[in-house]
Amino acid sequence: MMAKILEGRPAKMGFRMPAEWEPHEQCWMGWPERPDNWRENAGPAQKTFARAAIAISKFEPVTICASAKQYPNVHKLMEHQTNIRVVEMSMNDSWFRDMGPTFITCKVESGIEKQTIAGIDWQFNAWGGIYDDWSLDSDIAKKMLEIERIPRFLHKMVLEGGSIHVDGEGTCITTEECLLNPNRNPNMTKLEIENELKDFLGVTKVIWIPRGLYGDEDTNGHVDNLCCFIKPGMILLSWTDDEKDPQYERSVEALSVLTQSVDAKGRQLEVVKIHVPGPLYMTEEEADGVLSTGHAVAREPGTRLAASYVNFYVANGGVVAPAFGDDKWDKEAYAVLQKAFPDHEVVMVEGGREIVLGGGNVHCITQQQPVRPS
Repeated sequence: MMAKILEGRPAKMGFRMPAEWEPHEQCWMGWPERPDNWRENAGPAQKTFARAAIAISKFEPVTICASAKQYPNVHKLMEHQTNIRVVEMSMNDSWFRDMGPTFITCKVESGIEKQTIAGIDWQFNAWGGIYDDWSLDSDIAKKMLEIERIPRFLHKMVLEGGSIHVDGEGTCITTEECLLNPNRNPNMTKLEIENELKDFLGVTKVIWIPRGLYGDEDTNGHVDNLCCFIKPGMILLSWTDDEKDPQYERSVEALSVLTQSVDAKGRQLEVVKIHVPGPLYMTEEEADGVLSTGHAVAREPGTRLAASYVNFYVANGGVVAPAFGDDKWDKEAYAVLQKAFPDHEVVMVEGGREIVLGGGNVHCITQQQPVRPS
């Protein structure tokens, strides 16, 4: 049975995008293998993806999608993990946050034909075209929704899941650096983009932060690497105390915007700071391990890594965050996250450096599927 395509504006039908801390049915992940993005044929990255999947599976079911070539290895790797299923799916790369659908839900009484969950299938153009072929990635959202028999809303706007965060109570945060970049939707104005977010995510307030994390050129400054909601009215922000670090200016700029903003409910936003690791830079060995094909973004030695502890995943009762092997800041990040989420168990996944070498982190490689309202 084909998943139904829904017409119209989801917000007007009672749909909204739930906050990430609301209950999940499962978490979706892809499996990395691109040798021109992941070093050593993605071997080190696959170890970190596996750690992240196993950590999340302690809190909620996980579905890992792997190509036909990778499927046997991943299936064998996960055969003793009772809360993980592996499905075969073709893809160009494994960033399910950005390629997957944005799940939206509504209560039965306000739903159309009793639809309580749907997925928004945005246009995907490989972050403004940093790959020259993304034909497989652009079908990921459709395939995920078909597997679950969840109807979808088709959207003409280019948008990646990592470029938005919501509080579940009507507020969305995003960055101008990404959403207003001419490589995404050059024919849309800021107001038009904002109206689409309101009509499709069910939000009434969009807070625009000028820029994302320093060095995050792969995504043009996705918000999920810079800041996120901890709960309604409270935001966690990537920070550095080093005034000479180019990140300092960006963090101060974001802090200024956020502290002068109110959310959809009129609350003044409270900001909690979490220090970035490092700074970390790509080594010559790491850069040499990536195959140069001319079809993907080049990996140069000495490049500042867009490493951030904000790029974590909130599971059912757990927070799964990257550790970068930086003892001082890893420990501090754990403490900040545990205080921010007192009712959750914080798990730091070793090898966060391997994911950031490819251009993202734990939040970027995951996509939550919310529980369908009963």
